[in-house]
Amino acid sequence: MSLKSLFCLGQRLTGRAGTYRITQQVSEFVYLAAFVTVTDQRDSRVVVKSVEGHWRLHNERDILKRFQLRAPTLRPLLDEIQEPVEPPAIILKYLDDDVTRASKKQRLTRQEIKSVAKNVLEALQVLHENGHVHTDIKPSNILVNYGSGERRFSEIQLADCGGAVSVDSEFAKDGVLTGTSVFRAPEVHLEMRWGTAADIWSFGLINLIWGYNFHLFEPDVPEGHELYDVKILVLHHQWFGPFPISYKEIADQETQENIMRIMSVIPPEKLKPFRYLREREICDADKRFVLKIMQLDPRDRPTARELLEDEWFTERSDRTVGWYSKQEWMQMKHGSK
Repeated sequence: MSLKSLFCLGQRLTGRAGTYRITQQVSEFVYLAAFVTVTDQRDSRVVVKSVEGHWRLHNERDILKRFQLRAPTLRPLLDEIQEPVEPPAIILKYLDDDVTRASKKQRLTRQEIKSVAKNVLEALQVLHENGHVHTDIKPSNILVNYGSGERRFSEIQLADCGGAVSVDSEFAKDGVLTGTSVFRAPEVHLEMRWGTAADIWSFGLINLIWGYNFHLFEPDVPEGHELYDVKILVLHHQWFGPFPISYKEIADQETQENIMRIMSVIPPEKLKPFRYLREREICDADKRFVLKIMQLDPRDRPTARELLEDEWFTERSDRTVGWYSKQEWMQMKHGSK
C-alpha cells in the first residue's frame, strides 16, 4: 500500500538556513532530504517532518528551540521551512539508526546500555527540571550515529519531543493517556494525574537490560485487543507489585477499586517478583538499578538527576547475564519448566 505523500521526491524546500531536496519518504509524515548545497563538512542528509494542522509539529519546534542548547542529547531542530508555506515542516538532524533496530542487529553490551541511559537521562534532566514531561520515552525514540573501531555509537540523542508537555498542562492534570502502551507508566494507564516520574518509568530500559527484542510487559493478546492495556497493568503488578497502600493517597475510589481487581487476577503463588531474579538471570547491579526505577508509586521513583549520580554508572562489571530469548521468557512467564 502506497503512503500518502505531502511532498514529491525531488521537491525543493526552502528554509531560513538552506534549501533541501526530498530524497526519500520514510513514513506518512517523515522524509529524508539533502542540502542542495553544502559549503562545509556537515552531513548533507537531514530529516523533514511535516504534519498538516497538527499541534505536535509546532510543539516539537517550540520545545527544541527552548531546550536544545541546554540539552545537547536532544535531537536538534536545524531549520524551519518557509517555502512552501503549506504543509508546515521542520528540519531535524539525521542520525543513522534507533536503539530498537540497533539492538536487533547486535545486542547492546552493558557499557553501551549505560551510554544510552546516560544520554537519555541528561536530556530528561533538562526537560524535567524545567517542568516538562517528554511522554514517549522508548528505545525507538533514542537515535544513534554509528562510530568506528571499538566505539559502536559516536552519538546518542533523544528524539520525538512533539508530545512533550508541561507538568501543569491539562494533559497531565487530567491523566490523558500518552506514549506507547508497553512503556507507559502505571499511573498513566490508570488515567491519574502524571508528571516527570512517568518518563522515569518509561526510561527503565527493561527490554535492553534484561530482555532481548521483546518487552517484559508485552501482553499475550494483540495490540488493539480490549484487554491489552489491562493486561499490561497486570504484568506491572506481577513483576513489580503489589501496588502499595500509598496509592490511596493519590488515587480516587474508582481507581483504587480498579487496582484491587487488577491484583486479584494473579494469585500470590503466580507472582514473579523481579527482585527475586537470580544472579545468573540478571547481575545484582543491574537489578538494583532497575528496582529503583520501576516503583509503582510515582513518588518513590528517583529523578533523572539522582539516577545520573547512581553508582550503576561507575561500577565496572561487564558481565553478560540476563539475556533470555523470548521463548525462554514466555516459559518463565507461564511457569513452564
